[in-house]
Amino acid sequence: MKTDWNPLLKQEFGKPYWKELQRYVYEERKQFKVFPENEEVFTAFHLTSFSDVKVLILGQDPYHGDGQAHGLSFSVKEGIAVPPSLRNIYKELKSDLGIDIPNHGNLGAWALQGVLLLNATLTVRAHQAGSHQGKGWETFTDQVIRQVNRKKEKTVFILWGAFARKKKDLIDLSQHHVIESSHPSPLSAHRGFFGSRPFSEANRVLMGAGREPVNWEL
Repeated sequence: MKTDWNPLLKQEFGKPYWKELQRYVYEERKQFKVFPENEEVFTAFHLTSFSDVKVLILGQDPYHGDGQAHGLSFSVKEGIAVPPSLRNIYKELKSDLGIDIPNHGNLGAWALQGVLLLNATLTVRAHQAGSHQGKGWETFTDQVIRQVNRKKEKTVFILWGAFARKKKDLIDLSQHHVIESSHPSPLSAHRGFFGSRPFSEANRVLMGAGREPVNWEL
């Protein structure tokens, strides 16, 4: 991971849990299909440098369907059907900011503006949701959250759903801003995600801190 994240996270790479995790994922790839592809596991860190992070959107797990996951939470590549949670994110984006719903699911344009699209677990066995949870990825991504929390510039953390909201304990609320609601999944979006207007709130906070707002249009 040759980015400005490397010096911040390199001590993780020498820890026993990291070696175990990498061995586990290597063995999984030998026996099963694992998403995303090996070269896409750290896409979020390559597209969004640490110095650029202004918003962090935390997901739980990569998509486990064929061709979906590409290393950015909630995002899929062009040409792949937009998953239900992302469809609901787009509905809220339109309701919040009047932005037309895109005909693709690639959120790379957000990542390039400083929106870190981080999953708590960075790999998954094909067609088995949550299959790589509890293997060490969460230890690593908690450290990522801690590093972002150490930024001097005000940063917005967007936590959707019960799992993500547990990470609030890692964030200094006197320094940064947390936006939280239910998850955009069809199972829970009507319990507080719809109408939460996270995109305009994030920009209001960023501008109030003298930071560039995000152009959420895709």
